[in-house]
Amino acid sequence: MDTNQILNTTKDKFQKAVEFFEGEAKKLRTGRAHPSMLDGITAEAYGTPMPLNQLATITAPEPQLLQISPFDPNNLEAIATAIRDNQTLGLNPTDDGRIIRIPIPPLTEERRRDIAKQLSGKVEEAMIRMRNARHDALKEAENAKKNKELSEDEVSRVQKQVDELMQEYKQKIEQAAKAKEAEILTV
Repeated sequence: MDTNQILNTTKDKFQKAVEFFEGEAKKLRTGRAHPSMLDGITAEAYGTPMPLNQLATITAPEPQLLQISPFDPNNLEAIATAIRDNQTLGLNPTDDGRIIRIPIPPLTEERRRDIAKQLSGKVEEAMIRMRNARHDALKEAENAKKNKELSEDEVSRVQKQVDELMQEYKQKIEQAAKAKEAEILTV
């Protein structure tokens, strides 16, 4: 086990934490229609739960409207029900027999604050993932030292480099969070 291997593994884990955060942040409503708002929603089709993007095309033709065109019109009702039943979205879809339209209501100030709180929870989840990755890297370095694969100096250098990487990726998450929060709180 050499120091580069430990650092590369840790860097990958940090990058995954940033990607996780960005993915979760996309799911939060900002008052504007965006197809990724419906990521993670599954509808019952052909006897099994399937993600919406496998059942239909999702578009945002206007800033306050989502439009869903099912590939199979028989799944129309199941898709509308799945969206309506998802309490975190709070959306009410309507359909005309072939297309589902979802008007996106403007967010109230209270709802914006709630979403900003959810965002800070997502930041904390990403930070926990990064702290766990840091912990794993330091444990790996200590084990390598016990097995006489790394010297004391190499272990302390790894610790310093891991901490620098952690700061770098932490800043990326914080910048993304600030941008998303500004987007959420902008009326």
